Parts: sequence; C-alpha cells; structure tokens
Amino acid sequence: MTPYPVLGGLSEVELQAAVLDGECYRLGDAYLPIGVQPTIEARAAAAIGIRSPRLVAALATAAWVWGVLPAPPAPGEYLVDIRARWRPPAPDRLHVTESVLRPGDVVRFGDAAVTSPLRTAIDLARFRTEFADAEAALARELAELGGFGLAEAVDAMERGRNLHGKREAARRLRSALSPS
Repeated sequence: MTPYPVLGGLSEVELQAAVLDGECYRLGDAYLPIGVQPTIEARAAAAIGIRSPRLVAALATAAWVWGVLPAPPAPGEYLVDIRARWRPPAPDRLHVTESVLRPGDVVRFGDAAVTSPLRTAIDLARFRTEFADAEAALARELAELGGFGLAEAVDAMERGRNLHGKREAARRLRSALSPS
C-alpha cells in the first residue's frame, strides 16, 4: 500500500470540489489530502496515482519526483520493464518506454516506483534528443542527490549489454559531470 494516499474513485468534478473545499490539493496528476506534504514519497505516489503499479516514473517525471524539476512534465514519462509485456490503455496521456530494469535501477515508495537518481541521469542522457545546459544541470543535481559521479554512471552503462545510445550518453555525462 502506498504510504501516501492518492485520492481515487471520485470523478474529476468531485475532486475539484474537494480542492475548493480545502480537503485536498493537486500534485502532478493526482490529488492528495491537504495534510500530506509534497515530499519525495508523496510525489512518487502522485506520479503513479491510480495507474498500473507496473509503471516506473522515469526521465523528467522521475526528476520531478526527486525534486530537481519544479513541475512534472506533460505528458508523464514512465518506464515499464520489458519482461512485463504491458502497454498502457490508449486514452492515457503518458509516454511509456519499455526497458530492461536491473537491481538498483528502481526505488520503491510503497506501491509507487521511480528510477534511481543514477538511472534517471543515464536515461536523460540516453533518450533526450537534445542534451543542453538544462539537461546537464539536471544530471549534476541528480548526481549530487544520488551520490554518484561520472565513473559510476559509465560503469552502470557498461553493465548493460547492447545498451542503445551509451556512447553518446557517456559523452553527454562526461560533459555534464566532469569537474570544470
């Protein structure tokens, strides 16, 4: 069970009325009771909301959960383990990527899962079309938060056989994480 209750089972109108009544507030795509602070754990619960627990908050959604982005992206960005063989329902406004998830790639907060700061930085370097100053700053903040450096990031990528984009990601992370 998620340690932070995400309000579900109510219509959007009922949830908006609860916000107006001061009973809850919107955090990302979810509604949380008014007494719940927007901690990492609460953002993780809000990122998953009432969606499938197979989803793992990733990329910019994970960066938001970890507190290095001020707001969640729209649409939300998630990974699903390639072994799950699962796709979200068509009307969901999500960006879901199938990927191999290894031990240490995911941090769980009750039912909610988010990629670790290390995996988040690697994925941002691998999957972003552009990796400009803003993305490099996110990678640095994630490295500080996760207590890792360039060597750990490169080692993690080297453990992945046939990891798509790892050379470019290593170059990007080298640029972002190397001391100036």
